[in-house]
Amino acid sequence: MRPRIVQADGQIGFYWATPTGEPASLPELMLTDDEPERLLATHLEALDDAMIIAAAQFGEILGGGRQPDPAERDDLLTLHRTLDILCRQYALGAELSSSVPNLRAGKIIGTAALLSIKAREPLGLLGQAPLDDRLDPPPQGVVSGFGQLQLVDQDKPWMGGRWVLKTEAGQRHPLTLSMMMFDSSGVNKNAARQEHRDLLRTCIDAAGADVDPFTLACALDWLLYDWLMAHRADPDSAEIEIPKGSEADAIMIVDATAASMRTRARFDPGLTGALIGRP
Repeated sequence: MRPRIVQADGQIGFYWATPTGEPASLPELMLTDDEPERLLATHLEALDDAMIIAAAQFGEILGGGRQPDPAERDDLLTLHRTLDILCRQYALGAELSSSVPNLRAGKIIGTAALLSIKAREPLGLLGQAPLDDRLDPPPQGVVSGFGQLQLVDQDKPWMGGRWVLKTEAGQRHPLTLSMMMFDSSGVNKNAARQEHRDLLRTCIDAAGADVDPFTLACALDWLLYDWLMAHRADPDSAEIEIPKGSEADAIMIVDATAASMRTRARFDPGLTGALIGRP
């Protein structure tokens, strides 16, 4: 007998069980399994299936169509923690088996990360976006200016940053990577993507450093969210697309998702458990 996935009716997400039925985490099972990479692939497929179920159940809320009722708030809390832990388990499993995340892994983990962020939003569990209190209100209509990725603190790049539209009059308006890619002219899109990657990687690397976890979590979540929103299959979808030849982006998404969860676990005890979905 082999380890198996357990997902009962009405259960949010899934958990692993040993051949004897004892709950276990993916990394724990991979340490003793003869085919650890097979478990890793099964984990991804189960995560993909779990997201389809979650999207059907919570799609209206995750899409911003309405606010959750009290019972749904509890479910959203479970959903985001479940997705976060399952993504972290995948990253640990990939590290244990020296497996490099491929495009499909990046798509699934990226979609899970986006759903987790969307689940946290109506619960008030997302920190302030970088520079929110320093920017001018979003303008109406077409505005000319220059888009730039501005850091919160030049001396502390791990605090992150965001895209800003700077006008000739000196005003600074909030901008997104998606707007840079699809709603702006004269943009060097490849350079913009690379600049975004570099800053996100700086924040990922800071996850193991002695820095303020809340500030770092806000930086990671915003930069990851901004990247994911700019790389969806279509504007009405949460499914992430990664073009062929962009394997490095898949790795970045997996690393950023794991770094965010690991950082938030320093102040959210609900993310410290190794197992989820226990009956």
